[in-house]
Amino acid sequence: MHEKLLQYIGSGHHFSQKEIEMVKEYFEPVSFSKNTVIEAAGKVPDYLYYIVSGYLRLFYMDQNGNEVTTHINCPPGFFTSYSHFISRTVSEHNVECITACELLRITKKDLDYLVNESQGMKDFSISVFQQSIAYNENRSRELSALNAEERYLKLLKDYPEIIQHVPIQYIASFLGMKPESLSRIRRKIIN
Repeated sequence: MHEKLLQYIGSGHHFSQKEIEMVKEYFEPVSFSKNTVIEAAGKVPDYLYYIVSGYLRLFYMDQNGNEVTTHINCPPGFFTSYSHFISRTVSEHNVECITACELLRITKKDLDYLVNESQGMKDFSISVFQQSIAYNENRSRELSALNAEERYLKLLKDYPEIIQHVPIQYIASFLGMKPESLSRIRRKIIN
């Protein structure tokens, strides 16, 4: 499993053999079955996950008891309740495996150690953080500027495989709409 992570972090960043061995040592391989909550709301997230395979979502419960999906990720990439993981604060979000997942995980303490000991990891971490900020700014803009159909079509264009792996109700919530609205949009597009 480490090979995929090493390919991912090695694109655009140089890592010495010692740094590669450190990454292998500190990222722990784990597997989870479908519908497993791997980080629960109401506590500080324990791990940052690298997705080798599978789909994850970040969600919270609104005041009416409805699940609201705020983020869906697919491989490759990192996933957790980022701001709470970094600041070591209690998260209101759950991290759930939508499908069976193979992951590599690292604690905040071990990540900090790697970043302090490895210039390659430090550079890579900065670029991941910058990408995350850009993604979140872009997502906020799209939610406010695009209508529901445009958001759905953009998601299909950017992540065509998501429809085969992620239930419609999670996609609808992620796009800021009800499942019935997304069903109408999908019927319209098919016709």
